[in-house]
Amino acid sequence: MKKDNPIIFRKSKGQIVVEGSVTLLSEDGERIKHGKRFTLCGCTKSGNLPFCDGSHKI
Repeated sequence: MKKDNPIIFRKSKGQIVVEGSVTLLSEDGERIKHGKRFTLCGCTKSGNLPFCDGSHKI
């Protein structure tokens, strides 16, 4: 069975959008739960790191 490659792109405000099947790990190697599409914070202002919560808009 062919496995689809994930799609990863960066938005102009710094957010990193991930679509597809990936394994996301913390610095300690712990798995971080997520859906099939999620946005990672690129500005470090999020209160929900590593995910973007829109704090860059403030």
